[in-house]
Amino acid sequence: MTTTPHEAHRPTPSVAPTRVSDLPIVAAGSVPGYGPIFNAGVIERDGVLHLFARGVRDGYRRNGGPGARFLDYISDVLVFTSLDGRTYAFQQVLAKSSHDDVHSYEDPRVQLVRSGGEERIVMTYTNLPPPESGRPWRIGVHRLGFADGRFFLNRTSGRVVGPDGIPNKDAVLFNLRDGRVAMIHRVHPNMQLAVFDSLDDLWDPPPGYWDNYLHDLDRHTIIMPSDGSLGVGAGAPPVLVGDALLLFYHEREGDGQYTTKVALLDRETGRVRAILPEAIMRPQLLWEREGDVDDVVFVQGAVAQADGTIYLTYGAADRCVGAATVVGADIVAALQAAA
Repeated sequence: MTTTPHEAHRPTPSVAPTRVSDLPIVAAGSVPGYGPIFNAGVIERDGVLHLFARGVRDGYRRNGGPGARFLDYISDVLVFTSLDGRTYAFQQVLAKSSHDDVHSYEDPRVQLVRSGGEERIVMTYTNLPPPESGRPWRIGVHRLGFADGRFFLNRTSGRVVGPDGIPNKDAVLFNLRDGRVAMIHRVHPNMQLAVFDSLDDLWDPPPGYWDNYLHDLDRHTIIMPSDGSLGVGAGAPPVLVGDALLLFYHEREGDGQYTTKVALLDRETGRVRAILPEAIMRPQLLWEREGDVDDVVFVQGAVAQADGTIYLTYGAADRCVGAATVVGADIVAALQAAA
C-alpha cells in the first residue's frame, strides 16, 4: 500500500487491522434514491451480519456560503445483510427522517443491553433537528425488535436523552459487570460516561440527573483528545474479548484526519484502564482519503468472531462503508502492556 503524507512521519502501530477488501463493502449510490452511504454500525443475529448505515438522500449540495458544509442534507437509516462480511445486500429502510419527527438520522449504532431481566436491542444515533430550529444535535435512542430475519423500530420507544440544549452525540451503550447500564457519549471535545441502574432510567432519568451531571462534567470525562488533536468520540459499542472490554473510538487529529484508536475499559466502573497511544488505523485507500470529507475512517461497529478476530465496520470519507479485522488477543495484550 502507498504511504500517504499523513503517515510518512508517524510510527507504524504494533497492532493494525487488516482491510477485508480494497473496495468498500457498501458503496455510495448503491441504493436508489441515496448518494453517500457511510458511518455504519453492525450486529450479528442468527449467523447473519446486519449493517445499519447512514444513507443520505439524493439532492444534497455543497454550501457555497457560511454555515453547514452541505444543504438539503438528510439521512435515513438503511439496513444491509451479509453472511461473510464482504458482500452485503440492501434489505430495508429502517428509519426514515421527517421534518416533524427526526429531521435527520445520523451515525446509528445497534447494541444488545441487559436490563430488567432481559436482553434488549437498542439503536443509538445522532438526532439532527431541522436547521431552522436552532437546536443542537442530540442523542436519539430507539428500542428495536426482530422477526422473520429483520429488525424493526419500536416506534413508541423513541427518546432524546442527555442534557437539554447541549450538543451531544456519538453514544454507545453497554453493561457493567453488575448489570448497570453505561452510556459513553461526546460533549465536545471529550468523551464522557453516564451510568444508570437500568435502561428505563436512561429513558427517564431521576429529576435533576442531567443538571447535576453537567455541573460536574469533568468528573464524568473518561477520554480527552491527544495533544494537538481536535476531538474524540465513541465508535463501536464496547466489545468483550474474554474478560477484556474494548472500546474502539475515533480521534480527529490536528490536521483534520479521522483515525481509529482503542481503549481498555474497566468492567466494574466503565472507566478507562489503558489506551494505545497510537492510532491503529488511518485513512490509506483512495476512498478513505477522498470524498465529501477527506481523510476519514470512522469506526462504528465491532463484532467478536469465533476465530478470535474482531470484525470492524467504519465510514470512509463520508461516502461509503469499509470493513477490517483485527486479532482480539493481540489488541488485549498491547493494551495490558500499556496499562
